[in-house]
Amino acid sequence: MKLRLQNDRRAVKVRESSTVMQPISSQEGTHVRNGLSLTLQAELPSRTTLPGAAGSDTGEVHVAMSGGTPSDSASARRSRVNPHGHSHSHGPTRGQRRPASDADQTDPGDPDSGEPSSSLSELRCLFRWLQKSLPFLVILSAKLVIQHALGLAVGVGLFMTFFYVNKSIQAQVFLQGRHAKLHCGWLLLLLISSTLLLYYTFLSQALYNCLVFLSPTIEPLGFWEVLWAVGITNFVIKFLFMGIKCLVLLPPPSLLNYRAQGRWLLLSEELAQVHQAVAPVPLWFRYLVTYQEADGAPALTVGILLALLYLILKLLGLYEQWTSLLKSVRVFLKSEHTGTAATRSQCMEAGDVCPICQGEYRDPQALICQHIFCDECIALWFNREKSCPLCRTVITEKVYKWRDGATSPHLQIY
Repeated sequence: MKLRLQNDRRAVKVRESSTVMQPISSQEGTHVRNGLSLTLQAELPSRTTLPGAAGSDTGEVHVAMSGGTPSDSASARRSRVNPHGHSHSHGPTRGQRRPASDADQTDPGDPDSGEPSSSLSELRCLFRWLQKSLPFLVILSAKLVIQHALGLAVGVGLFMTFFYVNKSIQAQVFLQGRHAKLHCGWLLLLLISSTLLLYYTFLSQALYNCLVFLSPTIEPLGFWEVLWAVGITNFVIKFLFMGIKCLVLLPPPSLLNYRAQGRWLLLSEELAQVHQAVAPVPLWFRYLVTYQEADGAPALTVGILLALLYLILKLLGLYEQWTSLLKSVRVFLKSEHTGTAATRSQCMEAGDVCPICQGEYRDPQALICQHIFCDECIALWFNREKSCPLCRTVITEKVYKWRDGATSPHLQIY
């Protein structure tokens, strides 16, 4: 009986278990039909792992269950795969960033790529040195100004006087017969007073001896002393011949017309340049020959050789200036004309208007190119040019620019 009861109980349990398993199996079938999938996904370890990442290399198996249509399951599978793909494509690791940053950045100390930085560093060092040395430079400059105040004042005064008188003379020459005689007299007085004041200030040095090719009484006659005496003499010679130009402008046009004035101005400037070139020779020759007794005969020999070399170079330069002076003398004596007197019919054909002054012709002159201009206008033009103002035909061989009263600003210091 006992065995029978046990068998009956086992049979009941089997029937209950079969009824329980039946829904499960049917449910499994429906899930399989609806796209139930059991995916075993083993996460592969990434090549480069970020610090603090966990579970990336454990080899764990995840069971992901998704329900729905097959398309939903496929999208679910893609969504599970995409995070890892994004992590590999958009998430570069630290080891991958370092080479890029090293390639982009340049070492300022690299000799191949650091040339600008080295030059900038040198400029900064120079600027810092100037900034630190600025107080000392200011003190030194103040000392030099105080020590040479007289010489600096004389130099500035000479330059200002020269430029003022030179511009004024050119303006008066441009006005031709309408220039102011009183202004020319004022310029002459200014030049004479400046020269006398200068020689009176340095009377003990006898700088006026340099005008007649003698040596001044400067002891010792060093380099800076020679340079000072030559510069003063150069300015005085300029003032002397500028005064002669003022005298040329004083007579009325009836006694000295504008063409004669131009020839006198040209000749005076050429003579001034020759005088300026010859005046420094005695000073420099004496400086080159002078030697110390302790140096002996070799120093005297070297000094004589240097002085002879200086004289040879000076003679070559004087030859060119002498040639220019001879041409100016021929122009002064010949009184060359650039054209011929134009007839009335030629003036009417040209319109009775001068192309330069835009006024009626005054003493019209016809050039070889048959263009007609006022005699004064074309004379002023050929002070700076040697071709026709309209067709650019060459009329003269040389430009005699000193006929406009200009004085050369060049300092002849050797």
